[in-house]
Amino acid sequence: MIIPLEQLSNDTLAAIIEDFILREGTEYGSEDISKQAKITQVKKQLEQGSALLVYSELHESVNILPSDQFKAGMEEEQS
Repeated sequence: MIIPLEQLSNDTLAAIIEDFILREGTEYGSEDISKQAKITQVKKQLEQGSALLVYSELHESVNILPSDQFKAGMEEEQS
């Protein structure tokens, strides 16, 4: 289930994004990116729709997925 961003407070959204980037690791290629810069990038991707905030009932968790990956997974489930 996709969670609309406007249903979350700014603090909740920031905590979800921070948890996501910490789980993803800290290696971003040859250039170091600050945690705040990564948070800003992910928030922008969510706002633009290139990434989605998704709740998994199966895992009872929230994750951030690229929108094309989420759509491909939905198509797979419907096949």
